[in-house]
Amino acid sequence: MSDVMWAVLIDGKRRAMLELLRVRPRAVGELVGELGLSQPATSKHLRVLRDAGFVRVRQEAQRRIYVLDPGPLAELDAWLAPYRRLWNDRLDDLGRYLDDEE
Repeated sequence: MSDVMWAVLIDGKRRAMLELLRVRPRAVGELVGELGLSQPATSKHLRVLRDAGFVRVRQEAQRRIYVLDPGPLAELDAWLAPYRRLWNDRLDDLGRYLDDEE
């Protein structure tokens, strides 16, 4: 997994933006209101997310609408897969242990 992805996701405000955009596309002004950031700070975070491929933007009249692009998250999902298997194996072991105790 690239260091760029970690650098993008380490920021809590950017993760909050991704959460909001997961629900539905939003204009910059909506994100400003939801996150309590200034418009320049919101735009700066959106630029980082867009440059890393996490969001796309489309123009609707005078508004720029930001849309989540889940593509880069697939890389994160693939990185986490072995850890999920590790936990699932351990939970299976725990389940077998508890079944044997009964």
